[in-house]
Amino acid sequence: MKFKLIIVPAMVLLISGGCKIWRNTTADPRRYGLSVVSIESRAAPLLRGSSENTIVTIRIYVRGDGSSRAIKGVLLDFAETSDVADISGMKILCGLSTVPVSQHSIVSGFSVKKNEVKVSGNYSLHNGENLFTVNVGISPEADLNDRLRLEHLRFILDDGSLLPVEGANAPEFRFATVVRAPGQDNCNTYRIPGLITTNEGTLIAVYDARFNSSKDLQEDINIGMSRSTDGGENWEPMRIIMNMDGYGGRPRNENGTGDPCVLYDYFTNTIWVAALWLSGSSPDQTVWWASKPGMSPEETGQFLLIKSTDDGLSWSKPESITSQIKDPAWQLLFNGPGRGITMKDGTLVFPAQFKADIGEKALDGGQYTCHSTLVWSKDEGKSWHIGTGAKSNTTEAQVVELADESLMLNMRDDRNRKDKGETNGRAVAVTRDLGKSWSVHQSSNHALPEPNCMASLIAADFKISGSVKRVLFFSNPDSRTTRSHMTIKASLDEGMTWPKEYQVLLDQDDGYGYSCLTLIDDETVGILYEGVKELYFQKIPIKDILKGSIGEGALMTRHKKEEN
Repeated sequence: MKFKLIIVPAMVLLISGGCKIWRNTTADPRRYGLSVVSIESRAAPLLRGSSENTIVTIRIYVRGDGSSRAIKGVLLDFAETSDVADISGMKILCGLSTVPVSQHSIVSGFSVKKNEVKVSGNYSLHNGENLFTVNVGISPEADLNDRLRLEHLRFILDDGSLLPVEGANAPEFRFATVVRAPGQDNCNTYRIPGLITTNEGTLIAVYDARFNSSKDLQEDINIGMSRSTDGGENWEPMRIIMNMDGYGGRPRNENGTGDPCVLYDYFTNTIWVAALWLSGSSPDQTVWWASKPGMSPEETGQFLLIKSTDDGLSWSKPESITSQIKDPAWQLLFNGPGRGITMKDGTLVFPAQFKADIGEKALDGGQYTCHSTLVWSKDEGKSWHIGTGAKSNTTEAQVVELADESLMLNMRDDRNRKDKGETNGRAVAVTRDLGKSWSVHQSSNHALPEPNCMASLIAADFKISGSVKRVLFFSNPDSRTTRSHMTIKASLDEGMTWPKEYQVLLDQDDGYGYSCLTLIDDETVGILYEGVKELYFQKIPIKDILKGSIGEGALMTRHKKEEN
């Protein structure tokens, strides 16, 4: 987000969709040979425990005698709603824009008075464009519901006068926590998030623990799990819950498991996790190419399942259900990463994908055409079944149940890679018979832009204007070209439209782009999403997404057994 400033006599004008006028400023920039070129503010979360959260950068051009002046400090005025007590430190990096920021001077004297933060120091201005990068430190104990909003910023010049720089219209900064960071537990990369909330209110996060590098399977990858019992404020240490280390006498990097999908059965309080495993493939190969027709772990990827019946405290041993659901002629079958669902009638449903040469060659999606589908069970996981393909060249789907009990499958469309004539966006299909047949949804391939990436989709019931309405929440990198601008969107018409007013931009920065949503409670959505090698978690009030549309609050979509 960038705001340009124009210097005119006796006032400073901020251009940002409208004008904010400062009159009777203490310091006239022209008198000092200064002109404020721009303010840039990032739409990105402030990470707890980090001192490197950049909230704004300012460029000031100095000419002539201005180089004899110095900046003695900066005053930052935050909105009254800001949780200034969470600020653990402030520092400003100062230097010419032509010099790397790593070589800039640091001003870091820090004091707080009500909602005003003062950073004191000394920086001599230089002829040319001077760059000021304002970084804020956030306490590790800060509540994830807290916020900061910068309203005004003023430079203190060496003669004591103030040079105002308008900070209004900067984004409201939300807080985030790093659930897994690169290097933790000697693990190089954490990827592929899945997230659910149990009846106990426990959050269960699952993910790839990629020990050697960011490379996909085949590699030394296990499924990690972290629990939170306080709504995501704090997370227990990682536990490895699925690995096939040593199978067939082979090393870890030939027995990797990855791409987890987590499902919670609200009727039986059972957590299920599905993942992909292939044994014996060389680490210089990828499972996508190495998996072949057949049924054994040495031939083809395995659809593994584990479960927990004690809120994630203990887990069963991995079991392959490949023989129940895979056609031996298919090259590959595995789950869609993210999360599955429990339907209102108790049916367990995982999104899935199978790769098969069925007379239709792939469109830059791989050696064989891949189809998104469903894997389901009507007997609490004792037996499993599979649907037909919803659309060719689709992968990494997510599923929700609509109000009429049909299922919507929202899919990554790999045609987007080379633009084979399809509109860039998520493919969407609907089934009324658990995937035996499919119909194209009205929104398919145009309503939800994507840069070819995984996405998340969940559903919940709300009372709006006195009636119960099923609301869909969706998250992905909101871009057609890059995995950036992680955004949560909502639809009040079951995915027909996704209005701009029901969207919240969380993070504009580039990342690996995968995400997973969950309802933490009746009023809050949680999101676990990828940065670069790390996993971030944020909490967003539903009222921030739906704005004024909520009437009597949320009705949690959970199905508990009736009490005797």
